[in-house]
Amino acid sequence: MAPQHTPALPVLGSRKPSHRERVADALRAALIAGELLPGEVYSAPGLAARFGVSATPVREAMLDLAKEGLVDTVPNKGFRVTAVSDKQLDEYTHIRALIEIPTTAGLAATADPVALEELRPVAQEIVTSAAAGDLIAYVEADLRFHLGLLALAGNDHLVDVVRDLRRRSRLYGLTALAEQGRLEASAEEHLEILDALLARDEEAVRAVMTRHLGHIRGLWASAP
Repeated sequence: MAPQHTPALPVLGSRKPSHRERVADALRAALIAGELLPGEVYSAPGLAARFGVSATPVREAMLDLAKEGLVDTVPNKGFRVTAVSDKQLDEYTHIRALIEIPTTAGLAATADPVALEELRPVAQEIVTSAAAGDLIAYVEADLRFHLGLLALAGNDHLVDVVRDLRRRSRLYGLTALAEQGRLEASAEEHLEILDALLARDEEAVRAVMTRHLGHIRGLWASAP
C-alpha cells in the first residue's frame, strides 16, 4: 500500500527550477517509487493537497507526464498512472545496463577527480534519504547522481536516453526495503562507486555498477 504521508516538495539540484518543474520532478519520483500506484486515478486537487502545493502546477505537471506516457488523462476525473509490465522493466533495465555499466566504468580512466568529488554530497543525500525512509528524495537524488556521472562522459544524448529510461522504470520494492532497513546498504553503493572511480579501479566500478543495477529487477521492481 502507498504510504499515507508524502513529504513536501524537496529542493532539486543547484539551479532554481520553476515550481511546475519541481512538482513534475516530485511526481515522477513518486511514480518511480510506487507511491502513486499503476491503474489508480488521481485528481490534481488531491495530489496538490498531498504535496502541499496549489492545484494549478500539479495539473500542468501531470499534463507534462501525460506527454511522456507516464500517466493518461481521465476526463472530469484526473490522471491514471500507466502500468509498466515485467517485460518492459526487463527491457529498460537491459538497455540501462548496456549503457550505464561500461560508460561509468570508463570514467575511471577519464573523469576529473574534482568533478567526481562534487557528486559526493549527492551520494550522501541518497544515504540520508534512505535512512529517513524518504523515498521521493531518494529517487530524485539517485537520478541526479547517476545522470551526473554519465554527464562526465560528455555525451548529452546518452544522458537523455538514460534519463528517459529511469523515468519509465518502477521501483515498487523500495517501500519494503526501507521498512526492512535494507535500503541504506544499497544507498551506500553510490559511495562505493565514487571511491572506486577515484581509485581509478575500472573493474571495481564495473562490479559495483553491475551489482547496483541488478537490484532493480532482483529486489526493487517487485509488483505492489
